[in-house]
Amino acid sequence: MPDTGVYPHPDLASNLRRGTDFVAGGSGDGTQDQDSHGTGMAGLIAAHGNTGSKGALGIAPRAKILPIRVKINNQEGTSHQLADAINFAITKNVEVISISAAGAADSRLFSAVEAALRADIVVVAGAGNKPLSERVGFPASHPGVIAVGGIDRTGRLAAVSVAGPEVDLVAPAVDIYSTSVDGKYRKGTGTSDSTAIVAGAAALIRSKYPYLPASEVAHRLTATAIDKGPPGRDDEYGHGIIDLVAALTADVPPLGFGSATASVPAHTPSTTTAVAEPAGDGNGAATARGLVTLGVIVAAGGAWTFIARRRRRGDDPPPRISR
Repeated sequence: MPDTGVYPHPDLASNLRRGTDFVAGGSGDGTQDQDSHGTGMAGLIAAHGNTGSKGALGIAPRAKILPIRVKINNQEGTSHQLADAINFAITKNVEVISISAAGAADSRLFSAVEAALRADIVVVAGAGNKPLSERVGFPASHPGVIAVGGIDRTGRLAAVSVAGPEVDLVAPAVDIYSTSVDGKYRKGTGTSDSTAIVAGAAALIRSKYPYLPASEVAHRLTATAIDKGPPGRDDEYGHGIIDLVAALTADVPPLGFGSATASVPAHTPSTTTAVAEPAGDGNGAATARGLVTLGVIVAAGGAWTFIARRRRRGDDPPPRISR
């Protein structure tokens, strides 16, 4: 998972593999995080709690996280560093790569994403956040990458979420509680959080269906999503709101995940912008209510899906993770 590093939080520590740093001044294994962004995304994917009933629980609490530190804070980083991180993840035989960052691409990053897709890795990336972005950024815009937007607490497109023809899915993105540095908890808003939730779902699918190709994992997620907005796929919600239960249990015909030919951009490094913005209440903000909220998100096919399905049935208007 390329990000700001992953602190060995008590709710995460036993699920961390030895990673690496692509920025100076780190611990060398990806476990230093001065920002909390990477630790928060890792918690949404794989937090396992600690003693008794305490702690945060992620979408895939048995998943292993490979922390790759590519930036010091969530507004920094370059396309070259992200490319190096993706290539490193490929060498570690990961099954899913979660990228909570968006920006412009160069040929080096383009090649790294292509290599990950050829290696049968599920690549999940955030669409981007307003006002920093107005269009879906790279690598979310790349064919074959699962581009994730965000919804708010009402199930409508979050004000922060970028929309566009590349969006495949949406997931909760507003006031999302997760792990933070120094054993604390954080609350964040942005498509970074929705990306991590979808990446956790992809990890569960790969665990349940170990022989399913990455393209079919993506298809299972989109084919079982709950339609939202105009009937069929649209630029705000993509194929709809993620339905984790359906993605894991539905009978989905193997149709594959469509792709198209993309042009190779110039070989010039660019900056990448993290897509979880703003950070909300900060590192020490999570309360018992917040941890319960995180637990509810684990049932993306439960609480959130139940709400969405009730609206559809009623008369209301359409209101290998780095592993």
